[in-house]
Amino acid sequence: MTEFTPLTSLIGGALIGISAVLLMAFNGRIAGISGMASRVLPPWDSKNEFGWRLSFLIGIMSAPLIFRMITGQAPDQSVSDNIPLMIAAGLLVGFGSVFGNGCTSGHGVCGMARLSRRSIVATATFMSTAFVTVFIVRHVMGG
Repeated sequence: MTEFTPLTSLIGGALIGISAVLLMAFNGRIAGISGMASRVLPPWDSKNEFGWRLSFLIGIMSAPLIFRMITGQAPDQSVSDNIPLMIAAGLLVGFGSVFGNGCTSGHGVCGMARLSRRSIVATATFMSTAFVTVFIVRHVMGG
């Protein structure tokens, strides 16, 4: 069962918001992580934006290390040991990001803040799907 952690959730949300605002202010770009991740892989664009994208992604990936340095403990994480389920989940998330032309950060954080109708619909769709998925896994499948 997932435990609600209001302080760390508030801090994490504030950091995500600040990073999205800073990226928009300094680069004029939306903080869409799936788009950034896809564009650090070849073929690279001709706009020479590889450096800031890679830096942003490294910053995201280094967050658990920084958390450990500050608190002295690793962040609590739970990942299923069901490999086929994890593969299916990864493929579905990847397909959803491509099909929805963005991810939770691009649509849910940045798009919602801009009151984009497309992002509001996308966020409502993936959040509804997440609610149903959690309900099925916890109550129907007994997970």
